[in-house]
Amino acid sequence: MTAGTTYLTRDEIRGLAERSDAMGIWLVAHCLGTIALALALFGLWPNPLTFILAVMVIGSRQLGLAILMHEAAHNALFRSRRLNDLVGEWLCARPILADLPAYRHYHLTHHRFTQTDKDPDLVLSSKFPTSRASLKRKFLRDLTGRTGIKQLAGQIALSLRLAGDEDAKAAAASDFAQAFKARQLWTALPVFVAVMVAMGLAGEWWWGLAFWLLPYLTWFQFVLRVRNIAEHGATEESENPLQNVRTTLAGPVARLLVAPYWVNFHLEHHMVMHVPCWRLKRMHRLLVARGLGPRMRVARSYWQALGEAGWKRPA
Repeated sequence: MTAGTTYLTRDEIRGLAERSDAMGIWLVAHCLGTIALALALFGLWPNPLTFILAVMVIGSRQLGLAILMHEAAHNALFRSRRLNDLVGEWLCARPILADLPAYRHYHLTHHRFTQTDKDPDLVLSSKFPTSRASLKRKFLRDLTGRTGIKQLAGQIALSLRLAGDEDAKAAAASDFAQAFKARQLWTALPVFVAVMVAMGLAGEWWWGLAFWLLPYLTWFQFVLRVRNIAEHGATEESENPLQNVRTTLAGPVARLLVAPYWVNFHLEHHMVMHVPCWRLKRMHRLLVARGLGPRMRVARSYWQALGEAGWKRPA
């Protein structure tokens, strides 16, 4: 809370950090409901346009589930730790082949050492800025499924290697990237498959493949990369909380397809990490009202954030 108390009063932080079970239920219901509506849209008007739109919307809501898992990891989705763990694990993490306890450990270390040599996410952000050609290659791999297939295959291979090997498990547990993936697969996979089966029962047999596996391997990977780049790509490698992370302003289309559930207010989240996502916009306004706007790293759009990371053509 140190960074937050530098710029906000304790009473302001206390008000911002107040959690709501009703809001937590609404967020999870909204995410799952949006997925159902995307399916219904294609079911009512099946054509290439609604197919592509459904894949994009569902992929963005898979990111939405990751964001709500992230909220639960901070115990910010619900008032009680038990409810955060239960809903965060079964309704948010496992449907996207994630594991809440492993993610919590990994992610809190990122918060503690943001943009320093001990940050486990530094390997992601230190690559930027990069060239436009490099970004194009990355995005093409994401959108064609190569990134998702490679990661899923690696995750399966790692889980098989670790099965029954206690020494290997101990070694993997010391590696953040491996531990985050290895412990989750065989417990999460049945839930992932169950979602696909439910979609097949709701429509045609192939709906689960088309509207859960395909978005997971393509659009979800793409927006996950865009979000990672916008949050810490081409920012200061320092302990300055106003410059080592970026907030990106997002309009309705960006919120629908790229940045659901106020994930774009990342600077504010890092300043006081247990503030629920739905109060981050209010926190942003408070900081701007304090005159901090010019000192904060804020992109006007995701295009600008990607431009700072290397998408913008050199003059």
